[in-house]
Amino acid sequence: QRTRGVRRDIHGPARRPVCERDRRGQQWTAVDAFLAASEIVVAMDCRANAKGQREEDALLENASQSNESDDTSTDHSPEPPPPLKETSFSIGLQVVFPFLLAGFGTVAAGMVLDIVQHWTVFTEVSEVFILVPALLGLKGNLEMTLASRLSTAANIGQMDTTKDMWKMIMGNLALIQVQATVVGFLASIAAVIFGWIPEGHFRMDHAVLLCASSVATAFIASLLLGLIMIGVIVASRKVGINPDNVATPIAASLGDLITLSLLAGISTGLYKELENDYANALVCATFVALCPIWVLIARKIPSTREVLYSGWEPVIIAMAISSVGGLILDKTVTNPNFAGMAVFTPVINGVGGNLVAVQASRISTYLHMNGLPMGDPNLTPRKCPTPCNSFFGSSVNSRSARVLFLLVAPGHLVFLYTINSLRGGHTTLTAIFIVFYLFAALLQVLILLYLADWMVHWMWGRGMDPDNFSIPYLTALGDLLGTGFLALCFHMRWFIGDRDSDMGN
Repeated sequence: QRTRGVRRDIHGPARRPVCERDRRGQQWTAVDAFLAASEIVVAMDCRANAKGQREEDALLENASQSNESDDTSTDHSPEPPPPLKETSFSIGLQVVFPFLLAGFGTVAAGMVLDIVQHWTVFTEVSEVFILVPALLGLKGNLEMTLASRLSTAANIGQMDTTKDMWKMIMGNLALIQVQATVVGFLASIAAVIFGWIPEGHFRMDHAVLLCASSVATAFIASLLLGLIMIGVIVASRKVGINPDNVATPIAASLGDLITLSLLAGISTGLYKELENDYANALVCATFVALCPIWVLIARKIPSTREVLYSGWEPVIIAMAISSVGGLILDKTVTNPNFAGMAVFTPVINGVGGNLVAVQASRISTYLHMNGLPMGDPNLTPRKCPTPCNSFFGSSVNSRSARVLFLLVAPGHLVFLYTINSLRGGHTTLTAIFIVFYLFAALLQVLILLYLADWMVHWMWGRGMDPDNFSIPYLTALGDLLGTGFLALCFHMRWFIGDRDSDMGN
């Protein structure tokens, strides 16, 4: 009745209309004027509220119909950030500095390996050389996979809130500790088998030494590198840099150096306790006994729970592939004529693994951010790409492949000059050696980048997350190809007469 200008008390009769003139003087009173103005305002407010309620009801109805038709989730998580616009120059600018940093880390690792190859534990228990590519490959099997997973999660908005970020961090740290312990244990078994088959000789104390050294090195190195990776990825998103371009190279910048230094130090310390029958076994049992704790933590996070159950195949197969490269390294370095190979092995393997990990992580992020259905049976299968499509196409992934491939030759020249300046190794850098070395490095990266383009899309079409499956295979193949091509270079130098082993003695 307000719209008709009639005021009614809650428990009383209707009063006279405020617009009715006063019978005594037919004049407006001050109170009536105030009440009339109030009633007009209330009426306008009621009409506005009614109109707003109708508009809100319409919006809710439209939203409900949209949700029913699109079958969208009711999750109110923040929208993922838009993809970063990248040109060849911006890709190269973001990649080159982490790439050089990672390269100098591999140079330092090569210098360390060149020194420790003459230590007692490496000469008396030569199977430790077989552990080197397998444990250095953990950065590809675990840390680079961790970096790729977290980079993708950061790019698609799964780490925008503090709660989600900490859940992702704790679950992934626990996961890589489980994987590091198991892979370290299996790597030691592979080293024992590969060392026993050619010689036909088996020593139990050496086997326990290898097991304890491998498990302890894998556990400690993975924990340190995992913490570094988390800090790099969180900082990259805050400053507006694509984590895919910087996380995986930085994982390798200190990865090889830390892992190799830990392996040399731990194995030397445990070798001194070789006469103690229980010391090495106790070290190995302690790290293995911690596995159930990490499993319980990793199971609480949905994203890591899936990897905990299904992510073992690529890690274990990659470890086996890297161990074959370690067997090649063992048989080559123990030959005095090829002792100079040790300093270059971490460099060529590390550079190839770093570049292919960047490319695989970028392609995986591209597939996630474009909303393509993983493993959809109705999705048209992608044909096997040709090298021309992989390197000379117009897509952003082809552009990044070209940029990464162009970094190989100048990068290796810088690293070779650094090794030569530090008087490292047992090999003089002749023109013949540099040509052979660069050819081997370019061929290795060319094969790896092409395999990354094919493998990531192939796994995506079959419902396998490339962040968890592709990088272990690719970095392990990089170790095998790099070690094999490098050994071939030294043999070819020897056959054509380009010999010397005096440098660095």
